Amino acid sequence: MGSFVEWLPNVKRIARGIRLRVLRHTLQHGGGYLSQGCSSAELLALLYGDLLNLGPSCGPLVPPKFSAVPGASTAATHGWVYNGPRDPELARFFFSPVHYSLALYAALIEVRRLGEDALDGFDEDGSTVEMIGAEHSPGIEVTAGSLGQCLSQALGVAMARRRRGESGTNWVFMSDGEFQEGQTWEAFAAAHYHGVDNLRVIVDVNGQQCDGDMASVMSIEPLAARLEAFGSSVREVDGHDLVALRRAAMSGVAGRVRVILARTDACRGVELLRSRAPNLHYLRFKSDDEKAAYAALLRQMEAES
Repeated sequence: MGSFVEWLPNVKRIARGIRLRVLRHTLQHGGGYLSQGCSSAELLALLYGDLLNLGPSCGPLVPPKFSAVPGASTAATHGWVYNGPRDPELARFFFSPVHYSLALYAALIEVRRLGEDALDGFDEDGSTVEMIGAEHSPGIEVTAGSLGQCLSQALGVAMARRRRGESGTNWVFMSDGEFQEGQTWEAFAAAHYHGVDNLRVIVDVNGQQCDGDMASVMSIEPLAARLEAFGSSVREVDGHDLVALRRAAMSGVAGRVRVILARTDACRGVELLRSRAPNLHYLRFKSDDEKAAYAALLRQMEAES
């Protein structure tokens, strides 16, 4: 991690790039997971631009076609290779809400772990660049299942690495919707019981899920208090305040999982999207006029970037 002068402008640039790429891709394909890119841009930018101690990418700039189930003989289809080599002193990154994959791919392009043409095969037959990413998709280490399963897998890796004496940290990116899943809470309970403190969790708390506003479906609040009751060390911050986010990432309690609850806005940077509230999960244009309005916004954002 660099000095304040070094890291902040670069991370801001990455966050702007993520929003632009997600909006541009949504326009090109007539729809997409736009709100996830809006809410998570700063989180992914800070992770890849500063917090994650990763080695250089080991994957090709344009991801290969899906050839087989990932295994020892099909290393090119492992998504984790884009996060660098597995080294005892380096970080491991686990990406849980795989419907955010477009935002993740955009982040990988911004930090040059993927090439500018990497999205050309997005969601096409045989492509590893899937809309809902899996373990063969760029930047994704494990298949997260139907939400809520990635944390348990990351916990197992963190415990194994601790037993081996590895110093590398283990980061998990989650969405708040996963806290409606029982397995999430079982994982936090197990982490506390085993005193796991080489696990870092950053949560995009944007208050949205596929059925609309989370508070109207099944509230998870008070989330910070519930996590603390399960033995985690919790910091709650504005998820678009990069300085506050970074400061939270530096704090923690020995013997406990560190959790950053990043309160975010699912329409951040794309105010047009707010008219769709509370149904923000997936944007599909309803008319040519609506699409033209988003295209005009993209041109404005590109001119200002």
